[in-house]
This record gives sequence, structure tokens and C-alpha cells, in this order.
Amino acid sequence: MSYKAYVFDAYGTLFDVHSVMDKIHEYYPDQGGSISQQWRDRQIHYFMVRQLIQGYRPFHEITQWALEDALAFSNVVIKPDVLEDLMKQYEKLQPYEEVSTLSDQHPDKTFTIFSNGTRSMLQPLLEHNKLTETYDLLSADDVEVYKPHAESYQYAQEKLDCSKDQILFFSSNPWDITGAASYGFHTAWVNRKQEKWPELGIEPTYIIQNLNEIPGE
Repeated sequence: MSYKAYVFDAYGTLFDVHSVMDKIHEYYPDQGGSISQQWRDRQIHYFMVRQLIQGYRPFHEITQWALEDALAFSNVVIKPDVLEDLMKQYEKLQPYEEVSTLSDQHPDKTFTIFSNGTRSMLQPLLEHNKLTETYDLLSADDVEVYKPHAESYQYAQEKLDCSKDQILFFSSNPWDITGAASYGFHTAWVNRKQEKWPELGIEPTYIIQNLNEIPGE
């Protein structure tokens, strides 16, 4: 099946959120992996809670709160300049290997990022990785409704000006795939670690190992 819009989650799908580990390790030797995982887990948990209580706060605030608590949980000294430096790393995350060549491989397709991240986080990230010409950008912050709420995907659909079945949405996050599929998008779960799809009662349209494979060609 051919699609009109190819839409990608950013964090964990196009960009490796754990590429912050090296910078964390500079300040907290031998704890880069554990702090990075705590940071990501808390980031997801915290924005989910804020969505459930209908108390929206921008993703950059959620991300900093998650970092502060990850460091506290790890029993390390928290310094303001370290917090600032680690937060800046979210503007320098490394893209996965195939991300920078997608437009060369598929010159006839238009690619869009749809992320919970704010534009103030995402735009510098694209600029740092020289990807501003490759991806259009949509942010859930524009409507202050986080994915996986249906209203966030509705916003994306309206901006894309497509019917639901003309949109293929890519994410490495099962909660995001589940939200998009429940809304009515076709979905591609980017299963880089070759894990089992969780029992959520909803299946992705496609399961792919990386973005070298673009379904619907």
C-alpha cells in the first residue's frame, strides 16, 4: 500500500536517547547507562502522569524534572551547571545510522517528525544533525496534548491534510504505536532490539528492525 504521509516519532525512533550516556559518564563515571535509563523511564512516566491529570507542562520541563530525579535516585551530587550541560545534550542526540540518508534513498517521499518534544528542543536537534531539509516538524506542544492521546494524533492528521489511512506512523515506542493505531493510522513499530510486541490488544501494521525498510513502497 502506498502512503501520502510518512510520519516519525523523534526520541528513540530517529534519535538515540541513550547517546547521552557518554556525557553523563564524564560527570558520573560508570553510571552513564543506569542514569540514562532512569532519565528516560521517568521522562515517559512523568509526561503520562501530566496527561492523565490534564496538567500539561512542556516537554523540556518534564525532561529536566526526570533528569533531576534520576540523579537523585542515583545518589550523586547535582550541580546546576551539570544539569544545564546534560539538558543541552538533548539538542545533540545522535541519529540512528540510516536516518540521515532516508531522503536520499526515498527522494519522492515527504518525511515529517511528530514528537512530544517542544520545537525549542527539536529544531536545534535537527540543526545540529543537519536534518532540517529532510524532515518537516510537528510538535504535540502546539496543542498541549501529549501522545498517545487521540487529540494529539488528530492534530497531526489535520496538519498533514490526509485521511487516516494515508498516513504511516513510525515509532520505536509501543505506547506511541498503540495510540496512533487506536486513532486509525497505519503504523510501523521500529523494533531495533527485536523484542516481543507487548500484549496491548492492538497490533502494529508492520514490524521493522530499522528504517532501512520503509513499508508501502
